[in-house]
Amino acid sequence: MRTAVISDIHGNLEALMEVLADMEPRRVDRLLSLGDNVGYGPDPDKVIEILEEKSIPSIMGNHELGIADRSYAGWFNPLARRSLEITRRILSPSSLELIGTLQPVISDNKHLFVHGCPPDSMTAYLFETPDDLLASILLGLEEEICFVGHTHVSALVVFDGEKVRREPLIEGERHLPEGRKYIVNAGSVGQPRDRDNRARYVIWDDRQRSLHVRHIPYDVARTAAKILKLGFPRINADRLW
Repeated sequence: MRTAVISDIHGNLEALMEVLADMEPRRVDRLLSLGDNVGYGPDPDKVIEILEEKSIPSIMGNHELGIADRSYAGWFNPLARRSLEITRRILSPSSLELIGTLQPVISDNKHLFVHGCPPDSMTAYLFETPDDLLASILLGLEEEICFVGHTHVSALVVFDGEKVRREPLIEGERHLPEGRKYIVNAGSVGQPRDRDNRARYVIWDDRQRSLHVRHIPYDVARTAAKILKLGFPRINADRLW
């Protein structure tokens, strides 16, 4: 099965549409979103509408959590909190209702999908989680591979049963040997933060055991202009570049 994984779209319609177009000829059997479909970007409703129209399952990210539960707003820094309030104002009632139904994880027994860090955190950052804790978490997982987002930076964690190894996840294809466990950070569709502004997503082929990391250009200027027009903090636009 070929599984495409997207994450952290953040209301960036232009990036999402280019990613979906790139995916079209690649014989993907299923597509899942790791959450943070909204927040920071100008088109949260349209993004949610597309995910619904295409029956793309999604889990809850920390931005969905902040929308669904106002008491959680204190977790965000002031600029992110302002972005969250603007996002909440421009979301339709149906989108708000749908966000409240999202779950923190999806599992098919071989693959686990979670926004932040396994087993089920929407807020923990992979790069802040110590190696010994990651090793303990991975030992306890039934699934072989966990896909995460949240950091906006693609990365790979390899666990051989004793030690954790962290590796960058660069554009292109790589083989993931059997007999190990992995955490794959799919990066961000809508707001990458590694000095390359192309949208990110991954395709996992469990037959070939190949992980294909895709970097897709899109109209950054158009998205940035819409962000500023709606009154979001300027950093939301500047970060896209």
